[in-house]
Amino acid sequence: MSKALRLSEKWFRRGLWLVALVFASFLIGLGGTIVGDLPKVETPLRLDDFVDQSAAQPLRAQAKAARQAEEEAQAALEQARLQHAKARGETQAARETFGNWLAARSATQRSDHDPEVIARTQALDALKGQEHRAQQAVQAQQQAQLDARQALGGAQQRLHEVEQAGYEKMAAEQRRVELRVFLYRLALTLPLLVAAGWLFAKKRKSTYWPFVWGFIFFALFAFFVELVPYLPSYGGYVRYVVGIVVTALVGRYAILALNRYLERQKQAESLPDQERRKELSYDVALARLAKGVCPGCERPVDLKNEQIDFCPHCGIGLFDRCGACRTRKSAFARFCHACGTGTHARPPAPPMA
Repeated sequence: MSKALRLSEKWFRRGLWLVALVFASFLIGLGGTIVGDLPKVETPLRLDDFVDQSAAQPLRAQAKAARQAEEEAQAALEQARLQHAKARGETQAARETFGNWLAARSATQRSDHDPEVIARTQALDALKGQEHRAQQAVQAQQQAQLDARQALGGAQQRLHEVEQAGYEKMAAEQRRVELRVFLYRLALTLPLLVAAGWLFAKKRKSTYWPFVWGFIFFALFAFFVELVPYLPSYGGYVRYVVGIVVTALVGRYAILALNRYLERQKQAESLPDQERRKELSYDVALARLAKGVCPGCERPVDLKNEQIDFCPHCGIGLFDRCGACRTRKSAFARFCHACGTGTHARPPAPPMA
């Protein structure tokens, strides 16, 4: 249809389409803000709201105490290991010193050193005793750490069993919340879609059509972007069922619209030529001619063929002769392109003899 418009009209229409898009963008921004705030009407869910607190609190306290005991045992174990390493080092050093001293005594064979042998042996035994007690302390802390770890594991296992039931309840409630939020979105977007459908059917060619189309774009965006992605799934059944229903409704509307269009075309093609021309607007006729189709039946016609004056499909007149200069012109043109005479001008009178 753009080829049938005046140049200024083309730019005005482009500007109005820009107005429609800008109007739609602001509506989409406002709608997105409102839809984004819809989940805030629901109270945030917490696990503690769904857990048996009489069973969970003692287990949590037990787990906390066991965790603290494990940490304390770990710290004591590190200290015991340091003490054990120190005692073992002292024992090793004393053993090496005593061995060296025995080697020196064997070389000298002095019997007055026998009491010192006994004393050094006793001192070495004492160090060995300290090392043994340090090792026992390490083992005791390891046992304490193991007991605390086992107690912690048992408490956590029982707490997990208690919380698992809470998780299941919270998940069920979360699904119900998601469904309610979806219904909020549906209650907001469905009326917009219905209003957009009414505007498309009744007002899309009105004076304020840029605002009509802007609202239509906004309603489509709100439905397919703000609503459809949040459609509950329930294993895919809901989405597939909704998809089937929407497709069936759209397909039914398309089939009925096509049948109505074909019926209108049949009725129009059965009318006389002059009546059919009254039903066609000037701009629509020019737009269809620019596409190389018949303005009456919209079937392809070779308009460049100068032998074709009528549509071979519906019989409507496509070309006629100017009433003033008899030039072949489009039957839908308002003025002759050769002489500028109006379409309804009478043919020139025959010359006087």
